[in-house]
Amino acid sequence: MKPIRTALFAPAANERVVTKALASGADAVILDLEDSVALTAKAAARALAAKIIESLAADGNPHPVVMVRVNAPATEMLAQDLTAVVRPGLDVVLLPKAESIGDIAATGALIERGERAHAMQPGGVRIVPMIESALGVVRCLDLLTASPRIAGSCIGSARDGDLQTDLACGWSAEGVELLYARSKVLLETRAAGSHLQPLDGVFGDLNDEAGLLADSRLSARLGYTGRTVIHPKQLALVREAYAVPIAEVEYYREVVREFAAAEQSGVAAITVRGKLVDYAMYQRAKRVLALAELDHR
Repeated sequence: MKPIRTALFAPAANERVVTKALASGADAVILDLEDSVALTAKAAARALAAKIIESLAADGNPHPVVMVRVNAPATEMLAQDLTAVVRPGLDVVLLPKAESIGDIAATGALIERGERAHAMQPGGVRIVPMIESALGVVRCLDLLTASPRIAGSCIGSARDGDLQTDLACGWSAEGVELLYARSKVLLETRAAGSHLQPLDGVFGDLNDEAGLLADSRLSARLGYTGRTVIHPKQLALVREAYAVPIAEVEYYREVVREFAAAEQSGVAAITVRGKLVDYAMYQRAKRVLALAELDHR
């Protein structure tokens, strides 16, 4: 899966909104079949999502990563959703309310069936579990190591969302109430594999730009590399918050340059701007610079 800073939700039942989302500049677009689609519109949303996915695959032009948020396994709509949307052009299935290895296995089996039906590359469609319950948080590492299709995680950190409801906790701009859950999901995503991407959840107040910026900066400090968003107006602020600061980029370039030169001379411990640099700091510098490339695409 391509690196993602912003993943923009779009109700799959609304073609106009989906079209705008695809042209928004978001790194990924999430065609939503779940919470933003009325029960009476589910069938139409599936059909529209399938049409859009097929059209993106056929036109050959660059486009965002294509995700679909299906309905949760407990709803008994999962099979219908995946039968409709697993086809060439789909990149990722966003699996809400993931809580068990069985959820991952069932999703993977349905995806595999769709890949075979459409002569797709086996294993090409990835899964990102959404961690939206206390049980999901507790079992996070098991979920993220349950299938080679897993591409990352997405925590449901939204105010008044499923996770907050399940925890029966409060919410504040400082974020202390969900700090443990966000930290645990981040930690276990990293433990599950360096290739996995941790995505934070949505910030629901479209009129609170300062709050979005502060919350995204907290998320970035924790180690998240991007987040889901609900409106194109949030994209620029989220990118700003997750971008590696220029001062850090310059410092880490200096670290890489000076340590590489020292290593050629047989030295593996130096100081750069008064700070110790050995192999650990050198690896950190290279990782930060690789992350910074997301901000200059």
